[in-house]
Amino acid sequence: MRPGTVSRGGTGGARGPRSAASRAVGEERALTSVATGDRYETPEDLPRLWHVTLSVSGEEAPLKEVRRGLEQLAHDHPFLLTSRYANDHAEIRYWEEARDLHDAAAVALRLWGEHRQTAKLPPWEIVGLEVIDRETYHQRVAEGYGPPPASPVGVHPF
Repeated sequence: MRPGTVSRGGTGGARGPRSAASRAVGEERALTSVATGDRYETPEDLPRLWHVTLSVSGEEAPLKEVRRGLEQLAHDHPFLLTSRYANDHAEIRYWEEARDLHDAAAVALRLWGEHRQTAKLPPWEIVGLEVIDRETYHQRVAEGYGPPPASPVGVHPF
């Protein structure tokens, strides 16, 4: 056993005799601080926001069915910002939270196929995918190129 610890059957447990459970009511726990010059660094594996544009295309389908399918997809997944559609192609734009670009792209590449049955989407194929980080998205918008902010949100014809 390590010095200063009490066995499990003892009164203090591995946390010692003054654990949070044993402090007197109103007694404050001592706070520790970061030494001068140290800085907090964000861990690399925290999720980030990625702007995704997924383009699909295929044989013509009735516009009403395309719209209804995209509306169902948006209902099932409220993270979708906007969808634009025609009778032979559509574009879906949304924000994805993922650890890195690879994870965000993998989710995007599965989106259409995984929801084709439940949302009754046309049997179109993915013909384009753009995944950019939040900073790049905002930089493009500020410089006047790239996709404008998704407005109005929803499902709209091209």
